[in-house]
Amino acid sequence: QVQLVESGGGLVQAGGSRRLSCAASASIFSIAAMGWYRQAPGKQRELVASIRSGGTTNYADSVKGRFTISRDNAKNTVYLQMNSLKPEDTAVYYCNLHRYYPDYDYWGQGTQVTVSS
Repeated sequence: QVQLVESGGGLVQAGGSRRLSCAASASIFSIAAMGWYRQAPGKQRELVASIRSGGTTNYADSVKGRFTISRDNAKNTVYLQMNSLKPEDTAVYYCNLHRYYPDYDYWGQGTQVTVSS
């Protein structure tokens, strides 16, 4: 089984920073792709950032230059460093583990990030 636990959410003022963490229980962490998604009220869930097992990263255009995704395979943990936060970043952020083979996605429960004006 795979369990993902997010932490680090909270209230932050616009222009501030926040770091999210996602700890995985799975031994397959090091060979899986990890991602952060977010869902704002009334909107669909969207990909924020992802990092493949080999370290290749991808970011949504809206967060490029502000957010950084990283992983620590020794700790089975993926991070999302969020800088220069904007009110439009307010959302529930979800951790995702994508198993390559067999193809399957695992999700955390989410952590709320609220950015005030």
